[in-house]
Amino acid sequence: MREIEEILRYFPNQIYVLLKNTLIQDRNLQRNLQEIRIRVERPILLKTRQADVIIDYQISTSEILQILEKLCENSIYAYKNQICQGFLTVRGGHRVGITGTAVTEGNNILNVKYVTSLNFRIAREILNCSNHLLKDIIRIEDNSIYNTLLVSPPGKGKTTMLRDIIRNISNGIQGIHFKGMTCGVVDERGEIAAMYKGIPQNDIGMRTDVIENISKAKGMKMLIRSMAPEVIACDEIGSKEDIQAIRRSYDSRNKRDIYYAW
Repeated sequence: MREIEEILRYFPNQIYVLLKNTLIQDRNLQRNLQEIRIRVERPILLKTRQADVIIDYQISTSEILQILEKLCENSIYAYKNQICQGFLTVRGGHRVGITGTAVTEGNNILNVKYVTSLNFRIAREILNCSNHLLKDIIRIEDNSIYNTLLVSPPGKGKTTMLRDIIRNISNGIQGIHFKGMTCGVVDERGEIAAMYKGIPQNDIGMRTDVIENISKAKGMKMLIRSMAPEVIACDEIGSKEDIQAIRRSYDSRNKRDIYYAW
C-alpha cells in the first residue's frame, strides 16, 4: 500500500478518501493496481493487468488543475519542460502521463494547456526478478557480459527486468564471484532510475551513473566521454535514430570494452 499512498496524496481530499476506501475493500486490486487514469468529466479507472475497475465519480477541470498543481509543487511553470514531454516523475519513481491541448511552434511543443487527462503509473520494483536470466547475460570466465537485447510485447516487464539486471551487474554477485561493473544508464524517459530531484528512486546499483531526459545519441556520447562505463543500458529502442545512436556508440568505443543492455 506504500506505493499507492505515495500517489494518493496528490488527489483532493474527496477523491483521496474514495480511492483509498475502494482499495482497502479490495486487497487483490491493491496488490495488482498498475494505473489510475483520470479524465475530465469521465469516471475514474483503476487499471490492473486483468481488468479495469470503474469508479463512478466525474472529475472536474478544477480538480485536474488542483492535482497538477500538487504534482508541480504549486509551480507549474518550473515543471514546464517535463510537462511538454508528456509526463512527470514524482517521489517514489511513479510516472504521471499528461495530455491536453499542445501549444506548438514548428516541431517543438512549447506548452500543454487545458490538461484533460492524467495517468498515474505505479512504479514497483521487483528485486531479483532477473536472477534466472543472469546465466545468459554474464560471462563468469572473464567477468564481463554479453551484449543483450530484451524483447517482449508491451506491458510484460521489460523495464522492470532491465532495471534489476543493471542492479545485479552494478553491485556484483558474490555467489558466483562476479565483480561489479561500472554501468551508465541513458534514462531518456525517466523510467529506469526514476530520478526525483536528482536522486534515483529505484535501486540501480552502487556503480551506476545515470543521465536522464536526453536522447540516447547524446546520452551515450556523454557517458563514454566522461564516465568511462563498462556497460551502457537504455530503454525502448523505437526509431532509426536510436539504432544509429547504438551503432555510433559501438563504433566509437576507443578500443575499450563496453557492453550494452537494451
